Amino acid sequence: MTTIAIIGAGSGLGAAVARRFGAEGYTVGLISRNQGRLDALAEDLAKEGVHAKGFTADVRDPASIAKALEQVTETLGPIEVLQYSPLPQKDFMRPVLETTPADLVGPIEFSIYGPVAAVHQVVPGMRFLGENRGTILFVNGGSAVKPGRNVTGTSVAFAGQAAYVQLLNEVLGEEGIQVSQLIIGGRIEAGDPEKDPDVLAGVLWDLHTKRDRFRHQVSED
Repeated sequence: MTTIAIIGAGSGLGAAVARRFGAEGYTVGLISRNQGRLDALAEDLAKEGVHAKGFTADVRDPASIAKALEQVTETLGPIEVLQYSPLPQKDFMRPVLETTPADLVGPIEFSIYGPVAAVHQVVPGMRFLGENRGTILFVNGGSAVKPGRNVTGTSVAFAGQAAYVQLLNEVLGEEGIQVSQLIIGGRIEAGDPEKDPDVLAGVLWDLHTKRDRFRHQVSED
């Protein structure tokens, strides 16, 4: 049995992805900063037959990400799928002329240093699993492809992450490791035909299993 690790796991998209992959037999490593919330989510998932466990990490601390992912592997088994989808902090989103160099530190740590640390931790295990098994999934807002003047931190940092992810797709694709990016314009909305968490979880499942595209964009809002 293999595992999906979800960095930024919460009660919305993270829970939906956990249910989708759990229904296919994956164990689920839930990663975020709050152990209590993770434990509650794992308990809820267990009622639906999903084997999940929570691990704490701060995505702005590369060492804590590496440690959490190591714990996931030791506790639940090899990580076949990594999803990086933490929700950016509100203070990352300032108008462009009000954004100082200090204001960009958090977004860069969050959207670039964090992913780099996570990728370096999981790629060796994915190589061990063999070709056409491992997948790395990134979830971003629309500012990753269309910067917004009032969300400068995320616009700059997401653009950097998008470049990094595309490079990973080119290089790791040669080894049979799929790297894909899901861009979601606007907010995730329950009941929306495109942006409902369960619908988006299905898209992420398809990106992993079909392995036929780098980027999928939902809505340009």
